[in-house]
Amino acid sequence: MGSLCLTLCATVLAVAASAPAAQAAQAADGGGVSVTPSTPAPGADLALRVTGCAGRTATASSAAFVADARLTGAGGSLAGETRVRSAIEPGPYDVRITCADLEVKGRITVAAVTGGAAPATPAAPVDAGGGWTATHLSAMEPHAVTPGTGHAVTGLVLAGAAAVAVVLRRSRRSCGTD
Repeated sequence: MGSLCLTLCATVLAVAASAPAAQAAQAADGGGVSVTPSTPAPGADLALRVTGCAGRTATASSAAFVADARLTGAGGSLAGETRVRSAIEPGPYDVRITCADLEVKGRITVAAVTGGAAPATPAAPVDAGGGWTATHLSAMEPHAVTPGTGHAVTGLVLAGAAAVAVVLRRSRRSCGTD
């Protein structure tokens, strides 16, 4: 009987520890806000979910967020994502979600950075495609680009080819071979 109780307690503890979202607040009319992770660190990404909104969109705002989160969904459940500011002090912050028919309030608690690790910040430019082009072109000094001799010769060759084509087309029409 003792091992069954221990197994049951361990299972309940494991389920409680692995719950995907913590309930942050509950409005008086049944609407609620859940935040994943429940205690984010500075610079962490957040997933927000609100229930009880009749609309298809909502906006979540907080002093802890880098930008307001746009929540979308249907059936009274809306979800969205945002990021916690990197340079924010640990502690509780209010979250206000504005729906079409109500305003839901919640609260998140920003955790302190542990282990002496600083929040992640960019250390170098992001490679955004184009291979080495962005890095190479950013190191070049700007200079004016004007047509040179090569451009002039290419233009004259193309103009000459167009003139020959027009002359040949007119000569075929006048001969009636077209």
